[in-house]
Amino acid sequence: MKTENLSRRRFIGTGLFAAAGIALASRASFAASILSDDKPNSMINGVQIGVITYSFRSMPGSAEQLLQYCKDCNINAIELMGEAAEAFAGAPKYAPNTDWQTKMAEWRASVPMDKFKELRKMYNDAGVKIYAWKPNALNKKNTDAEIDYAFNAGKALGCTHVTVELPEDHEQTQRLGNKAAEHKMYVGYHAHTQATPTLWDTALSQSKYNAINLDIGHYVAGTSSSPIDFIKKNAGRIVSLHIKDRKFNNGPNAPWGEGDTPIKEVLALMKANKYKFPATIELEYKIPDGSDAVKEVIKCREYAKNALS
Repeated sequence: MKTENLSRRRFIGTGLFAAAGIALASRASFAASILSDDKPNSMINGVQIGVITYSFRSMPGSAEQLLQYCKDCNINAIELMGEAAEAFAGAPKYAPNTDWQTKMAEWRASVPMDKFKELRKMYNDAGVKIYAWKPNALNKKNTDAEIDYAFNAGKALGCTHVTVELPEDHEQTQRLGNKAAEHKMYVGYHAHTQATPTLWDTALSQSKYNAINLDIGHYVAGTSSSPIDFIKKNAGRIVSLHIKDRKFNNGPNAPWGEGDTPIKEVLALMKANKYKFPATIELEYKIPDGSDAVKEVIKCREYAKNALS
């Protein structure tokens, strides 16, 4: 992940979405406005193109604003980062020099699912489905109650899976796999440039609900090879892909088509084999001067559309 962008860990730790101090119209008037517009559609020739809301981290990030970005990009399916949903549901706001982690753990252990269901309805009414969410509640430091909360909230949001960075600790993947089996919901493990063709093998062997959230750009940068064979071999265990372009040899992120990642070939494979897992746009290259995240995600969607046409 590029250093000029906020890292995902910093993004989570600062609670950027929850703290966005942007004045919004009432939720009722917002809902009315989104229902009046045409609904987005990014199912392209049988391949579901989605976006992870992390792509919009450079912009104000309330749940309502994120939904509008999806509509602006004509994208109807998303992986939702945890902060916006938790803020919508009334989570404690991040404050430095406080035991915020304990406050969050207590809140997660007792919060009703009503607001998550309301959020799901708001998105669904606008034509956007939430297929995955990535809360900061699935790590070794999190309590069992927080992990249960992560799965329960994911169900309330309408997700098929939650996502988390692949732990190095096999005890943690066993723990999450056991919890996933209890909830009958998949957990997709995400890797960066440590990815190898066998990296997920232990986790996959521990539970049928342990799965792969494959980032093809990181895979290319880490292995200096194409992910095509890996996808073919593991298609039955992949719950979603992250699509980005990177260079070989741990090279940088690049605008789509300028790196070594075979994005077109991966999308063609998904189309030809009728894979049902979504291809998730993750915007990580530097946004050009005069542009913004929405404009760049639109470019990525157009690249995918052309590849699939």
